[in-house]
Amino acid sequence: MIERPPATIGMRHVALFVDQFERCERFYVELLGMDVEWRPDQDNVYLSGGSDNLALHRAVNVPVDQNKDQQQRLDHIGFMLARIDHVDLWHQFLLDDGVNILTQPRTHRDGARSFYCLDPSGTRVQIIWHPPLAPVELASTD
Repeated sequence: MIERPPATIGMRHVALFVDQFERCERFYVELLGMDVEWRPDQDNVYLSGGSDNLALHRAVNVPVDQNKDQQQRLDHIGFMLARIDHVDLWHQFLLDDGVNILTQPRTHRDGARSFYCLDPSGTRVQIIWHPPLAPVELASTD
């Protein structure tokens, strides 16, 4: 049996086909604070936020599998916060900008706190504070 290689360092890259390309770029850059890392052409942009990378690809000629059961399905993507009280601040900020908010902020059974909204192309985005992933040094400062 082949030995498994060392564990990954986590999921740091997500790529999305979006039909509202410019509006989605604004959502992730202007509202969520990501930076444009690379724009190879008018239909693709790579964004960076801390240690994460998000690729937006204009949804033109999106490949579709013949077998519907094998088509990609995405439930949501999540953006982590350093402090629990930041969840409500983000909720109000996005609400004030007219973002489609799906849920009110709530504290989950595991102690995490989050809410869901939609980006302009309909991707479900979770804004979340999750205790095991919250940086200790950031969790105690403003």
